[in-house]
Amino acid sequence: MSTHAKRERLLLADLLEATGPDAHTLCEGWTTRDLAAHVVVRERRPDAAGGALLKQLEPRLNRVMAEYTDKPYEELIQLIRTGPPRFSPFSLKQIDEMANIVEFYVHTEDVRRAQPDWTPRELDPVFQDALWSRLERTARLVSRGAPTGLVLRRPDGQTAIAHRGTPVVTVTGEPSELLMFTMGRQRVADVQLEGDKDAVAKMQDAKELGI
Repeated sequence: MSTHAKRERLLLADLLEATGPDAHTLCEGWTTRDLAAHVVVRERRPDAAGGALLKQLEPRLNRVMAEYTDKPYEELIQLIRTGPPRFSPFSLKQIDEMANIVEFYVHTEDVRRAQPDWTPRELDPVFQDALWSRLERTARLVSRGAPTGLVLRRPDGQTAIAHRGTPVVTVTGEPSELLMFTMGRQRVADVQLEGDKDAVAKMQDAKELGI
């Protein structure tokens, strides 16, 4: 596993353990137990995980999720901490690098930022660059439902066009915060929005961002 993905995996497992199975998360309707089950199913049950994207597989995903949600919470945390089995595509370093950095960072923040006493987390520049690299590749996919044009901008001026259209809303922040914004966590993202007042309001409330 890549250094960043491994670190975020362990942070997520530790956080889930510390908060317990019934804590709130930013994922609507999900407790920490539900989120833990989601992470395990995604890595260990590819036969069902596709239900997150394909309607035809959704009933199977719901059944498998229910099975894993019923498992002991400590078992779910241990499965996250130890990583995917050898047969999982996520055990390949390239796949881990491509998919899990974002997955684990966002879900860690889903738990952290849902708690009333959460505080901002300081990330090192190398990790921010890694998140920016992933964001540049996926911004158009996760922002395809944006209600207006959307431009993402780092504090140093680097930009990425997430969605073409008019009027344009420019969102400025660190890559980690831009990632949270484009993944549908606008209300807890530390960013600045510029543009037409109505367009900014629509973007702030958009339900179509994310996967």
